[in-house]
Amino acid sequence: MTEKIDEVDRRILAELQRDCTLTIDELSERTNLSRNACWRRVKLLEDRGVVTGRIALVDPEKLGLGLSVFIMVRTTNHDPDWLKRFRAAATAMPEITGVYRMSGDLDYVLRARVADVKAYDRLYQRLIARIPLSDVSASFVMEEIKETTVVPVEVR
Repeated sequence: MTEKIDEVDRRILAELQRDCTLTIDELSERTNLSRNACWRRVKLLEDRGVVTGRIALVDPEKLGLGLSVFIMVRTTNHDPDWLKRFRAAATAMPEITGVYRMSGDLDYVLRARVADVKAYDRLYQRLIARIPLSDVSASFVMEEIKETTVVPVEVR
């Protein structure tokens, strides 16, 4: 469901997406609100589920996870039990950072972060041991041109 987000909330969201460590005083200054009004708006955005969490972004290269992989999955099985098992398998693997059910030729696309091709192969072997898949292929990212967690909140 789409939330009604006014211009002030959009400014708050834009600032929080840039830096969620801002104090309420800093955020209120950047958004031209009083401290109390700013705090109330942030709290309301959290209560309404617009702000779903605050996280630290980590450089995967510095953790030895320099290879980003997109895994394309096709299956001939679309029953609810299979989907439940697939979800459980994919979400249990910390290397898999995104799972998407697709329209078109692919059934699912998974995004993963691993150290290298050997680590990807170990992930692949664990995945196919947990759930039967008809066709799996992977594409390795050669260059990350843009990677962001920022959702566009254009201040109008």
